[in-house]
Amino acid sequence: MNLFNIKNKVAVITGGTGVLGSSIAGHLAASGAKIVIIGRNQETIDNSISTLTKNGYDALGIAADILNKKSLEEAREKIVNYYGKVDILLNAAGGNMPGATISEDQTIFDLSMDAFQTVTDLNLNGTVLPSIIFGELMAKQKEGVIINFSSMTVERAVTRVVGYSASKAAMENFTRWMAVEMATKFSDKIRVNAIAPGFFIGNQNRKLLTNEDGSYSPRGNSIINNTPMKRFGEANELAGAIHFLCSEASQFITGIVLPVDGGFSAFSGV
Repeated sequence: MNLFNIKNKVAVITGGTGVLGSSIAGHLAASGAKIVIIGRNQETIDNSISTLTKNGYDALGIAADILNKKSLEEAREKIVNYYGKVDILLNAAGGNMPGATISEDQTIFDLSMDAFQTVTDLNLNGTVLPSIIFGELMAKQKEGVIINFSSMTVERAVTRVVGYSASKAAMENFTRWMAVEMATKFSDKIRVNAIAPGFFIGNQNRKLLTNEDGSYSPRGNSIINNTPMKRFGEANELAGAIHFLCSEASQFITGIVLPVDGGFSAFSGV
């Protein structure tokens, strides 16, 4: 028995059109999984699905709102009609916005509560609601895997990103709560875990971490100085941890948050 075999598993990925989500989708597809990408923009979804199908992979794209119950229920119905099941849910959708971030010339008293609420909705509720909608299907199936995306901003008080940090911290607590709920009330074959990526350069943070010439910004250098491996992560370096949590190799693991961070969370900076 190959404990890492995920062939023919149906993996639903919210936020699957982003840099990290696309990389993970490609890895899981190459490992034999059937991929469903859920996003807001159909054109962007179609581009991501096209990349997968051109390589001969089995993939489906669905436009849906992760903050709308009816929209997610309709997406779930389409997936079940097409594939018959959902084995894996990756809650990769998330993000930040300026009003929920404290710039260098601001203090906490400049925080926009409207922006804070929007970021909380996206990172917390945007994980909770898909987990409920697809978790309900897993409860009926008596098996399934949910993997949430946390952040190093939970482990440490990373300056500026107050809204993002708070919402991801709440999401980590929900991960543990949902893990206990599913295992105790439905099946020990339903596992809920999270990964906590360190610092990866993506579309959202590129300008914050790098200069126009590609060199590191002061904030980028600060992060590198606090990362023992002295570099940012590559998107494909999340694949192994996620594959492990998706597979039977982690069949007795639930309710954990796995750092993939180059040692950032282990380093005191001294």
